[in-house]
Amino acid sequence: MAKKAAIKKAKVRSGSISRTKTAPKIYKGLAGVVTDTTAVSKVMPETNSLTYRGYAVQDLAANCTFEEVAYLILHGELPNRRKLNTFKKKERSQRKLTKAHIDVIAKFPRRAHPMDTIRTAVSYLGTTEVAWGGEPLESDLERAINLLAKIPTMIATDFRFRQGQKRIAPRTDLSMAENFFHMCFGKIPPKKVIRAFDISLILYAEHSFNASTFTGRVITSTRSDIYSAICGAIGALKGPLHGGANEAVMEMMKRIGGSKNAETWLRNAFANKDLVMGFGHRVYKLGDSRVPTMKSCLRDLTEWAGDTKWLEIYEIMENIMVSEKKIHPNLDFPSGPAYYLMGFPINLYTPIFVMARITGWSAHYFEQNADNSLIRPLSAYGGKAQRKVKPLVKRK
Repeated sequence: MAKKAAIKKAKVRSGSISRTKTAPKIYKGLAGVVTDTTAVSKVMPETNSLTYRGYAVQDLAANCTFEEVAYLILHGELPNRRKLNTFKKKERSQRKLTKAHIDVIAKFPRRAHPMDTIRTAVSYLGTTEVAWGGEPLESDLERAINLLAKIPTMIATDFRFRQGQKRIAPRTDLSMAENFFHMCFGKIPPKKVIRAFDISLILYAEHSFNASTFTGRVITSTRSDIYSAICGAIGALKGPLHGGANEAVMEMMKRIGGSKNAETWLRNAFANKDLVMGFGHRVYKLGDSRVPTMKSCLRDLTEWAGDTKWLEIYEIMENIMVSEKKIHPNLDFPSGPAYYLMGFPINLYTPIFVMARITGWSAHYFEQNADNSLIRPLSAYGGKAQRKVKPLVKRK
């Protein structure tokens, strides 16, 4: 009995039993709660590096293309040349949308946010076949590659329509990054810009049990299909406390307007206790390991565009936040102005995030299905005690 009591005390201390004698312990936002295992990615505490399948993301960004990283995340290992060519050929062959799919996108209200339209476009794709969770991995891998191929086309098609322009069909002779610029703008920018965009996709591709990934895994755990899981993940990513933060960063920088206003704006935000977008992260304690790579891309884009304003604002805000508040920027802080210099409208930033994160979401869908348990947490009731109904009219 004494041994059982000691084990129970140890479990309570570790958090595996979240009860006290008086009330259950609440972990708001599931902060600090470990819900499952994953082999897809991890932030290594000893190096403070985000890793995909064991590879540091900064190393992947320096040495790989997004297609190579997509293969790694989906299959578990980096491809050799033959496997990469086969993977690229399959992805490129599936970029086209059907006429019916294009007609659906054409009917979207122009005022709708692109995150709403991409969510609905993915949902439509899910109606074209009957799919359920727990199917063979090979079937869902085919669906994941189809989503990887078609999501950029969906985003670019909607972008063109909302501009009042004709859609531009995808090409099969271009990389994913090149093809996206082609479909959006009808031209491909210099290699420096394409490389910066490709790197941004690598950096956004995966990040363990973040809000959107966890949402997707919850849906997967019910034995729902991959399209439903991805639609749910897109809905979670839309929020400004998650994927929508890159949009919020650029809107904030535009309000600041220039480097001469940056410090005053930031100190006013401190005084008013306003949220400064693009800073802080629940996982990283010593700074987001993806930021130096993306900041280097921002410098390259600043030089290419001949526009130093956004980098100057960035530097001032970063210096003050780190030196005075000990809060480091996260990936959204450099990516917002980077996408702006590339020419993308602000409301397209989070859909671009979707283009990258479809790889991570899909990998987690596979993982959840492989060793599934319904995700169903408990709650602590804080409402009224049970009571009787007092009818307004007596029933016979």
